Amino acid sequence: MQHNHHHPNITERVTVAGRDLIGFLKNAISEGNVRRLVVRKADGTPLLDIPLTAGVAVGGFLTLLAPFLAALGAIAALFSKVQVDVLRQVEPREERRISDD
Repeated sequence: MQHNHHHPNITERVTVAGRDLIGFLKNAISEGNVRRLVVRKADGTPLLDIPLTAGVAVGGFLTLLAPFLAALGAIAALFSKVQVDVLRQVEPREERRISDD
């Protein structure tokens, strides 16, 4: 029997200095539970939307993104602050029975 468990997602919006954007993105991707990153200008206008696939090897993925990250770093340097929406998949907590004792 196969169960299709849906893991809920949460989105957090973080404001980052433009010069710190690349480091922030690399750290977020390395956490492994990130499913999508959206980089926005301070006014909310999207600059880049990066969907991430579950189970992608982080090192290989960062290598594939290197040209994008370099271009994004140059663009982000033009802005004092950018916003990043981080969509994370939340792992369900294990259910435990409360003792009747």
